Amino acid sequence: MTDIYQEIVRIRAEGEEAALVTILSATGSTPREEGAKMLVKVDGSIIGSIGGGSVEAQVIKEAIKVIGQGKPKQLHTSLNAKEVEEEERMLCGGELEVFIEPILTPPTLYIFGGGHISLALAGMGKLLGFKIAVTDDRAEFANADRFPEADTILAEDFSGAFPKLKIDKSSYIVIVTRNHQYDDTVLEWAVGTKAKYIGMIGSKTKNKAIFSHLLTKGIAKEQLDRVHAPIGLEINAQTPEEIAVSILAEIVKVRRSP
Repeated sequence: MTDIYQEIVRIRAEGEEAALVTILSATGSTPREEGAKMLVKVDGSIIGSIGGGSVEAQVIKEAIKVIGQGKPKQLHTSLNAKEVEEEERMLCGGELEVFIEPILTPPTLYIFGGGHISLALAGMGKLLGFKIAVTDDRAEFANADRFPEADTILAEDFSGAFPKLKIDKSSYIVIVTRNHQYDDTVLEWAVGTKAKYIGMIGSKTKNKAIFSHLLTKGIAKEQLDRVHAPIGLEINAQTPEEIAVSILAEIVKVRRSP
């Protein structure tokens, strides 16, 4: 049987999500004791058990909500023989108090391009709890002095940087390079990753041209449908800081959606 703690390590390493359920207290006739644990995955599958039956099913539903919201929750449940299935009627009733905590990989904001919008994105993104990774092919634009908030900085050709970046389901990619050719290169790579969010700055005309070019190269339309372009929520943003707000607002919306 898979060890819960080993699975948690794997989940975090792979950028997946889950919720850990722990029985805080158990009174009366309950099937499991205090401290019993159950790991719930996004698809509702579990490792371990807090006793099975209708109560466990209820807790699993709540755990899935906790994963989506990213916030822990304490839940009180009651076991009542009149409310359980025939095979559970040996229970005389009892009370369970459980704690449900999300197991989430810290999200990373991957910023391609080191211009003014990137500066605002890095600072605001850090405040929102994102790890920050900046890539630009110009050392004068990709360095620790310019991006003190960044956890990772790569000053090299974009194509050469891709293999060094670990993109998973907790990754958010923002493409704000200085020209269309670089945007095209980064986007072609990005749509082949597991990133939860991919956004590219630019006008509808520019984005349409890039999409058309990638389609001719064999990129599937379904892959391009994942891309938020034009990037950000529509708030009539004009300054780099306002554009960064619109982009991060869209990212938060995606992150917090079920």
